[in-house]
This record gives sequence, structure tokens and C-alpha cells, in this order.
Amino acid sequence: MNRTKIGIFLTLLLTLGVFSSCKEQKSNNKLVLNEVLITNESNFQDDYGVHSAWIEIFNKSYTSADLAACLLRVAQPGSDTVTYFVPKGDVLTMVKPRQHALFWADGDPRRGTFHTNFTLDPTKENWIGLYDSGRKLLDQVTIPANALQANYSYARVSDAAENWEIKDDSAEKYVTPSTNNKTLDSNAKMEKFAEHDSTGIGMSISAMSVVFFGLILLYISFKLIGKASVNLSKRNAMRAKGITDKQEAKEKRLGEAPGEIFAAISLAMHEMQSDVHDVEDTVLTITRIKRSYSPWSSKIYTLRETPFKK
Repeated sequence: MNRTKIGIFLTLLLTLGVFSSCKEQKSNNKLVLNEVLITNESNFQDDYGVHSAWIEIFNKSYTSADLAACLLRVAQPGSDTVTYFVPKGDVLTMVKPRQHALFWADGDPRRGTFHTNFTLDPTKENWIGLYDSGRKLLDQVTIPANALQANYSYARVSDAAENWEIKDDSAEKYVTPSTNNKTLDSNAKMEKFAEHDSTGIGMSISAMSVVFFGLILLYISFKLIGKASVNLSKRNAMRAKGITDKQEAKEKRLGEAPGEIFAAISLAMHEMQSDVHDVEDTVLTITRIKRSYSPWSSKIYTLRETPFKK
């Protein structure tokens, strides 16, 4: 018995560990580096009105992700790797689903949570890595030396896309801090569906089929549950009576409630529902409540002295 309890306890611990590790791994894959601007002359200002280099992080999942305790690392040829630890306790580090977070690479972390302790050099190759709180690499990008002009950014073609490109001031490739890298004016799937089903008949049939099959599944589920409950009731009745023969139990109708019992239950429920509300009288009674006098409840006492009027 003790071995069985110990085995069950260890199995529960192992199951909880597997679920927690899977959950942590899933959350680690939410955040990616999305866009980087190195030379900022007139592009975007921080909360101090200063033009600084910035790094954009995108939450590609449909649940919130927390940047607290994450690491931003930058490495340049001929210099050591610099690590910025995202502080805990700031509610703004919680990135909402499909939203962005902007970090200013100005080398002055005293200005706030989103100001890093490193800067970016446009004349050198810049490697940027994003790590989670467990020091696991989530995403990385390498920006070649002298690849970006002033106010140009190195960004993914669209949010969380695999390919990167240089964004300039053109109408097709413009810099997008804290917003979508690419604005979608249309939906290819919706246009294709509208092309093949312009009248909406296919959509109606699909919706009705889903509802119909859902009702069938519910009917089958309730039917199976009902049979299982009836069989369990018969088994308990046979065990209580000490009967092992199913034919004998069937003849004695064990586990089956007669119709009189259901009628009695229905009548009791009807009487209970009828007696829920009493017959209310139309007479309104007002009872005067006497309260003891207190200076605190007196209207003649106020917080300010009434001015004297001439």
C-alpha cells in the first residue's frame, strides 16, 4: 500500500514537471527581434525627446509575454559582449498579443526600463541576441557594417517573418517603430474564398454542417453517459443485494426506478417551485425607528463656524 502511494506521488510530480517545462518552453518562443535602427537623426524620439538607436521586439503569439528578467546582448568585432538585464517590476514589460516593445540603445539605463546600457555602432557589425530568463537564446540578428544609412532600419519583411530587409523612407519600405512592419490592405484567403463562393452558399452549408454534427456528437455523448450510469446503478444494486446473476437481477428489476418514484419527484419539485414566492399583501407598513441623540449626527454642528451677518 505504501509503495502504491509513493508511486502515485512520484507520478504526479513527474507529470507536473513535464507540464511546467512544456509551458515554459511554449512561452519562450513568443518573443522575437523584429526591427533595428542604428543611426537615428530624425526618425523617432524617446520619452526624453532624444533621437537614439532602438531595437524592436515583437510578441508573435496570441497571448501576453513578459520581458521581465530577459536579456539583450550586443557584440561588436574587437569589443566585449555587453548584456542588458530587463528589470522586473515594470508593468510595461508585459507585451500584449501581437504587439511590440521598443528598447532605446542609448547607453543610459538610468532613464528607465526600456533604455539599455549599450549603444550600436553603424561602422561595425552588430550582433544582437535576445535571451529569456533562463538564459536560453530566443532570437538573434546580425547587422552588417555600414549597411544602414541614417534613419534606415534593418527589419523583417513582415512581423515575425523569416526574411530581413532594409527599410528606408520609400512608400513600400518605410520604418515602423512600435507598429507592424507591413500593412496588409487585403486578406488573400478571404479574397480566394469570396472568388469561389460569391453567394455564400458554401459558407452556409459549412456552418450548418458543423452545428448538425456537433448536435449528433452531443446526443451520442449523453446516450453513452446515460447507459453507463444505468449500468453502474444496476451493478451497485446487485452488489447491495448480493446477486451475481444478471438474468436474476433483470427479472427483479434491480437498479431501475419505477414510474411512481419519478412521479413523486416531479410532484415534489412542482410544489417546491409553487411555494417559492409567498402571496404578497398590498398593505405598506412604515415603522418609525427612534435613534438616540448624538452631537455628531446633529445638523446644528458643522465643520466651520457660521459667519456673522450684519
